[in-house]
Amino acid sequence: MATGAAALLALMMVSWAAVLAANAAAPSLDTSPVPFEAGYMPLFGGDNLVRSPDGRSVRLKLDASTGSGFVSKSAYHHGYFSASIKLPDDYTAGVVVAFYLSNGDVFPGNHDEVDFELLGSRRGHEWRLQTNIYGNGSTSRGREERYLLPFDPTLHPHAYAVAWTPTAIIFYVDGTPIREVVRVPAMGGDFPAKPMSVYATIWDGSAWATEGGRYKLDYAYAPFAADFSALVLSGCPVGGVEQVVGGGGGSSSSSSASCDVAVMTAESAVMTPAKRAAMRRFRRRHLLYTVCHDRYRYNGTVFPECDADGSERGDFHKWGESKLVSPSRRGYKKKRQQQRANKQAAGDRPSTWPIGTLLVD
Repeated sequence: MATGAAALLALMMVSWAAVLAANAAAPSLDTSPVPFEAGYMPLFGGDNLVRSPDGRSVRLKLDASTGSGFVSKSAYHHGYFSASIKLPDDYTAGVVVAFYLSNGDVFPGNHDEVDFELLGSRRGHEWRLQTNIYGNGSTSRGREERYLLPFDPTLHPHAYAVAWTPTAIIFYVDGTPIREVVRVPAMGGDFPAKPMSVYATIWDGSAWATEGGRYKLDYAYAPFAADFSALVLSGCPVGGVEQVVGGGGGSSSSSSASCDVAVMTAESAVMTPAKRAAMRRFRRRHLLYTVCHDRYRYNGTVFPECDADGSERGDFHKWGESKLVSPSRRGYKKKRQQQRANKQAAGDRPSTWPIGTLLVD
């Protein structure tokens, strides 16, 4: 018995040593922004895609002739991807600005996708943020969540980021995690697992984007322009290790393995207690709708990765909408001094949001 226990202990020590050695040998992720030409190329839109003079940011425009977009030069198998985005103001109903991962060009019938979609609105109303994932073409089982934002996204750029590992997907806004999708066996192929490229687009989503399609895009307000900057492509490119520090050398398989270790041990992929608490606060204050608590959409089916401890369930109606968060319950202080300050900060231009400081219930 003692011999067996000693052998087991020795095996555990060897296993932990292997893990520690892998972590020590693995490079760390380089999350510094890249110039547009280094990581991306135009996708569509012609002159509606405008590069900045320094080549580090891009403006995407939508007008009556076309939208526009760009795509990463590499496909990635896991990683951390981020863009800072400044949205158009005034009347933007029907406008969709998207930053997402997809492989629909390679797997049109069973593609994977991880989405940030920013949904425009009529004048005086807020932009809304939607996140979603698909795996193996599971578009009939959408996993949408929608949020109000705690800031005016038309005044300054704000960072939207995805950390995608073999075991989880974490969505971030300005460094705060807002959603975590943990891979569980019951998800099957619904978890995105194939290499994906990174996309950014602006397009006409009048059919559904603003209050279910009630308000349409009005080209009298065109062109609509979204600015993308601080472009981060930090992951495991198919066929090599590009944006990982120290990724050169070694075999392709060992480089790929070291990249996966780097991705999974990166700060962005680790949900600490403090980050989880910040995520709960964000969701309680800003989450408008989640499919995880919608008992009608899929005839009572609850996705296996949803709210395992039930901590959020009491905050939502049976149709998935929040009991705590709604546009009608969000108010603004309208002090003249604050109005003048905001107007000056915005360059004396109109804002999509009412002037003032946002209050959250």
